[in-house]
Amino acid sequence: MLKGIHPAISPELLKTLAEMGHGDEIVLSDAHFPAHQLHHRVIRADGIDVATLLTGISPLFEYDSYVDAPLIMMQAVQSDTLDPDVEKRYLNAIQTAVGNVPNLTRIERFAFYERAKTAYAVVITGELAKYGNIILKKGVTPVK
Repeated sequence: MLKGIHPAISPELLKTLAEMGHGDEIVLSDAHFPAHQLHHRVIRADGIDVATLLTGISPLFEYDSYVDAPLIMMQAVQSDTLDPDVEKRYLNAIQTAVGNVPNLTRIERFAFYERAKTAYAVVITGELAKYGNIILKKGVTPVK
């Protein structure tokens, strides 16, 4: 175990986050997401919800400031509804972890799947919320 690293961040996830470069994306998926069908690099985080992972990842991860929205979620399918508490939980987790929240946008379900195919990795979580998937776009880590 390392000091300063949230216990929900597995060694494999920490390595993956460190390997990612500017503009790379990582998907934090709900438990229902077809990750293995869409991607070859899948990390398991069973039993851990997305908000918990966002709490752990956000202090380690610079969100891309060169795009309008470095957070991407899935739109509801026509005739379906979103639970606004899901997005609220995610944004609150980021706000609590780092003090600010980057912009978020939503894209159509199949566009989200296509984008997931080009992500650096997909993390399957234990998140059970419908439309509980989020893509994070990595930015440039500032030099202090």
